[in-house]
Amino acid sequence: MTRESMEFDVVIVGGGPSGLSAAIKLAQISQEKGKDWQIALVEKGSEIGAHIISGAVVEPTALDELIPNWQELGAPMGVKVSGDDFYYLRSQDKSVKVPHMFIPSPMKNNGNYIISLGNLCRWLGEQAENLGINIFPGFPATEIIYDENDQVKGIITQDMGVGEDGKEKGSYEPGYELLAKHTIFSEGCRGHLGKDLIKKFNLDAKSDPQHYGLGIKEIWQIDEAQSYPGKVVHTLGWPLNNHTEGGGFLYHTEKGKVALGFITALNYDNPHLSPFEEFQRWKHNPVIKDVINNGKRIAYGARAMNKGGFQSLPEIEVPGACLAGCEAGFLNPAKIKGTHTAMKTGMIAAQSIADNLLKEDINDVKTSYTQDVENSWVFTELKKSRNFEPSLNKFGTFFGAAFTFIDQNIFRGKLPFTLHNKKADYACLKPVDSCKKIHYSKPDNKISFDKLSSVFLSSTNHEEDQPCHLKLKDAEIPIALNLPKWSEPAQHYCPAAVYEVINENNTKSFRINSQNCVHCKTCDIKDPSQNITWVTPEGGGGPNYSNM
Repeated sequence: MTRESMEFDVVIVGGGPSGLSAAIKLAQISQEKGKDWQIALVEKGSEIGAHIISGAVVEPTALDELIPNWQELGAPMGVKVSGDDFYYLRSQDKSVKVPHMFIPSPMKNNGNYIISLGNLCRWLGEQAENLGINIFPGFPATEIIYDENDQVKGIITQDMGVGEDGKEKGSYEPGYELLAKHTIFSEGCRGHLGKDLIKKFNLDAKSDPQHYGLGIKEIWQIDEAQSYPGKVVHTLGWPLNNHTEGGGFLYHTEKGKVALGFITALNYDNPHLSPFEEFQRWKHNPVIKDVINNGKRIAYGARAMNKGGFQSLPEIEVPGACLAGCEAGFLNPAKIKGTHTAMKTGMIAAQSIADNLLKEDINDVKTSYTQDVENSWVFTELKKSRNFEPSLNKFGTFFGAAFTFIDQNIFRGKLPFTLHNKKADYACLKPVDSCKKIHYSKPDNKISFDKLSSVFLSSTNHEEDQPCHLKLKDAEIPIALNLPKWSEPAQHYCPAAVYEVINENNTKSFRINSQNCVHCKTCDIKDPSQNITWVTPEGGGGPNYSNM
């Protein structure tokens, strides 16, 4: 196929905090050094921020470094944290408030901000454009370009106007080749090109498997008399059992709005478990219900997040390319925060690439990115938190939390050993006949809701006549293997009702409602047969989050 090509000095894949920070830092250095580097950033969402979802309590550390006068420039940093509450939920009706002195120090949020990460990314996008960055929203990167020596030379964007049958429609437009000396992959958690890069070069050969959680979030409008802007609430315990990791959050933001959500670690073992339904149950505990009762749910979304931490980091560069932010897994699981580390690694990637570009040797693509990351506060921070995730896995939620307190508050992350979790999340499911079935109550449509009404609030939309972006390696596996062995868990773990097992004329079949997909990537991670591969749909498809 003949494609149009455009040449740049640097191509950045992904318009999240890492990619945007890399773009801004590169542009700053370019201006400072009197250079005219051509930098392109491609984003699969319809606009910058459309696919961005996070809790989000953010440390301003990296933003302070990148744009010191961000307050003067009007960065949408929401409200400053005014206080932390932590609860251990014992049941639907009972809870215990944890004294502040016993909260693990990484989970304390003094000096942090409750924000909409999507809005911050939109603002960062504006700063990048003001600095001359070429931003292309609605252009998913679908393929990596290599030369004959397997050096990365850029990416190819998605073909547009291809029908469900794979044939070109009247609106067909081939994707572009975006060529560059350096490519930064910052697609976020479980980015599909980053996943291919890791596999091709075996970048995770020396690391533990990456581990993940599924975060599901809602925004509610409540009576301002019940609102305490800046208040942060975290919970542990119910409705999950002691051997299923996870917890909830509720953040009071501005103008009577609260952001609340629930994270379920994807190493759970009961195939009947539904993270969406656990979230709906969680909202009925008085710690949460008393805040949102009589309020109105106004937004919904879901996204997988890295939680493997230090031991799960792969090698982060190959000739011509590097991995930054959550693409590589730089989220700090003990803090449940990844924005500051994503921004910083994007900035480090930019600086190391800039140092290479300043040599003006077109054949030399070697950078100091890996070494620079290892010499940064990101590396130090993640190393201190290295035992958080494996301790929860090894000791269970209650004793794992106690271990974390000792590790972080007493030994400051310097215990003379490193725990590991070598079992991949998808391999943790037990056979369905050995697990207790979980009964989930019907939604009351006041506090709890169903999946379809939730997806509606995410403003998710895909062009219907396009190839399905959820690829099955073997179409027989869902019914022939996954259903009898694991009750086809896709119908349970998906938070958007994408997957269904239907029975017609006494014949069971597997249905994929790809139009519902909110791009959380859970199926790509948790499918026990590793039979589902998530790829990019046509540009602009997916959720269109507002204030998430």
